[in-house]
Amino acid sequence: MRYEILGPLRVVDGPSITSLSARKVEVLLAALLVRADEVVSSEDLVKEIWGTRAPRQAIATLHVYVSQLRKFLRRPDRTESPIVTARGGYVLRLGADEADELDFHIFQDLVRQGSAARRAGRTQEACEAYEEGLGLWRGPVLEDLRDGAIVNGFVCWAEQSRLECVESFVDAGLELGRHREFVSFLYARIEELPLYEAFYRQLMLALYRSGCRADALSVYQSARTVLGEELGLEPSAALKRLHHAVLVDAPEIEAA
Repeated sequence: MRYEILGPLRVVDGPSITSLSARKVEVLLAALLVRADEVVSSEDLVKEIWGTRAPRQAIATLHVYVSQLRKFLRRPDRTESPIVTARGGYVLRLGADEADELDFHIFQDLVRQGSAARRAGRTQEACEAYEEGLGLWRGPVLEDLRDGAIVNGFVCWAEQSRLECVESFVDAGLELGRHREFVSFLYARIEELPLYEAFYRQLMLALYRSGCRADALSVYQSARTVLGEELGLEPSAALKRLHHAVLVDAPEIEAA
């Protein structure tokens, strides 16, 4: 069984893809998944589900939700539920069945593989691992379930991990000479996240190596305007150095 949280929450079991219709039970599953193999206290789960408006019988209702979730996750070929009652709370055990997996953990493994391959000089292998990892993302992470601290904290961390993976993927691609291929991709990323400075650097490099020197300089001016207007900041030293390198046609920024 595969739990997928890199987008809307769903459970994949072979050809079957299922999701929960009851939002509070869905929040419960999301919280247990992002803390998989860790005990989550009943108090924390109550806060996650109801915030500051918990009903008087919140703990009793939580027990009902857990029972409903166990029923949802029940499979004829497994004798034990992945959700176990622990002291003061509950834990979702991914290790309860060797076939169980979480898509975010798969993503992390692929990023680690990519980083190891890149350090070893296997850039093509690294690029493929990063791309496969990014392919697991199906949309905004748990978009409708972010009211509580557990899920919201995870979302912030996961999104940062995705950005770092995108940056590594593009850097590896540029090392392979795929600069033309990444131009439109990077324009889209800047449209999505106009304050993420690394994408401006990568786009400038991709444009320069594609023979579009004037466009590369224009991207720098765009970055300077956006950062100045939104944050009151100048571009970073790295972006300024790249701007100067483009101006003087520095040999170190030529494609390998």
